[in-house]
Amino acid sequence: MTFRSERLDPEAHDIRGFTCGETSLDTWLREQAVLATARRTARTWVWVDQDGAVAGYYALAAHKVTRQDVPTRIGRGGPTEIPAVVLARLALSEHLRGQGLGEVLVADALTRIVDATQTVAARLVVVDALHERVAQFYEALGFRRIPDSLLLVQKLTDIEAALQKSD
Repeated sequence: MTFRSERLDPEAHDIRGFTCGETSLDTWLREQAVLATARRTARTWVWVDQDGAVAGYYALAAHKVTRQDVPTRIGRGGPTEIPAVVLARLALSEHLRGQGLGEVLVADALTRIVDATQTVAARLVVVDALHERVAQFYEALGFRRIPDSLLLVQKLTDIEAALQKSD
């Protein structure tokens, strides 16, 4: 099954039936994604299948982290406030779980972030995991946890190198 990644368009994408099994993520897509776009606080991208059905989504936004809040290896040499991109939301339709597509959806989001940072600089990608299982998912993808939290970070240079290796 193949998917197209498209910027959310409420006129073209029917998001009412999307369900990932996490109520807060389903509700955010239906009730907040379009508003976040209008307010310029986040951009939402949907994954659509060959029939145009929404199979997943993610939202991206500008962010910053304080150097003292991230692991030394990641914050070293950076300014006091490090520019970042937050992977604010990410959800895959529950009927697609267990097929390795979550990692592919993350790679799609990270590729978009890397491309965007060729125009607007950022040093880190930040994820605020909903719960421990999600945090472990991102750790398995190379993100580093900020101690005593569900926040995870990864350097864009590391992401870029990993994406180039997989090409």
